[in-house]
Amino acid sequence: MYETKEKAKRCLRAGAGVLLALLLLTGVSARAAGERTLVPVGHTVGIKLFSRGVVVVKLTDGGTPARSCGLRTGDVIVKCGGTVVSSTEQFQSLLQKSGGGETDLQVRRDGGSMTLSVEPEQNEQGVYCIGAWIRDSMAGIGTVTFYDPETGVFGALGHGIADTDTAQLMPFSNGSVLPSTVKAVKKGEAGSAGELRGDFDTARDLGDLYANTSAGIFGTLEGEISPAGKALPVGEPRPGPARILANVQGDEVAVYDIEIVKALPGAADGRDMILSVTDPDLISLTGGIVQGMSGSPILQEGQIVGAVTHVLLNDPTKGYGIAIDHMLEASGLREDA
Repeated sequence: MYETKEKAKRCLRAGAGVLLALLLLTGVSARAAGERTLVPVGHTVGIKLFSRGVVVVKLTDGGTPARSCGLRTGDVIVKCGGTVVSSTEQFQSLLQKSGGGETDLQVRRDGGSMTLSVEPEQNEQGVYCIGAWIRDSMAGIGTVTFYDPETGVFGALGHGIADTDTAQLMPFSNGSVLPSTVKAVKKGEAGSAGELRGDFDTARDLGDLYANTSAGIFGTLEGEISPAGKALPVGEPRPGPARILANVQGDEVAVYDIEIVKALPGAADGRDMILSVTDPDLISLTGGIVQGMSGSPILQEGQIVGAVTHVLLNDPTKGYGIAIDHMLEASGLREDA
């Protein structure tokens, strides 16, 4: 069982390249009859995500071709001149091939699809442009919530990866997770969100992503995983004391005390419960909840009940969490339970 002595922290150390050496956490019984069990993780990973098409993140001012053809911020360009768009570089190359002639853009907007006709113009360097800033990928640091030893599936973040400029969920093509180590922490303060700062090991991937959803990112780990400890059953969050597993220093995952202040059944966007950090050690280290801690598993009464998702900007010791059931539904594992 987890250490119950108040203030005791059972830290788990692992090399940055071995994500699930963190599975030394012990739990209650493994899968009971028909019961879903998951291994809580709590370690950070580097995340690379590539979009399907390119996302329009900003339109330049003035009467540009992009504005004239009706392109909008948040649109996703999936085809240019009938060719599937796979990267920003390739899209620029397709514009050059147009020679300034009218070119069709297939665009996804608000769940629908449309075709716009644009006439690229040459800039001062003689390069054909349309007057739009575009993006094809995102990278960052987040926390793995759980690992399912039966399927190899893992879930992380508890919320989706959104474009930083448009705040829209990045359209998913492919992605992977990388080993990471926390190098520094910017402490959270009222009015200013803190963050974990880490290094990624880009030499190899730990696993591939298969989904970017509003309830988290999901993927499968490479190779066989043999946890030394037992998985925990899935439970529903209830108001009262709880704990989280968080990696806020190096490769250490530690147990920290929190309080589930209120459960919010039926809430959306990863706000199924209100959380309060009560552990003085975590508050001393981070100020409370910071960016990069999203996905830290929430444990209560020997069960995994959810994950940390958001922080309240006016009080970094407060935030929100998502119920584990919602992550399981988004991952595709719920139907297996």
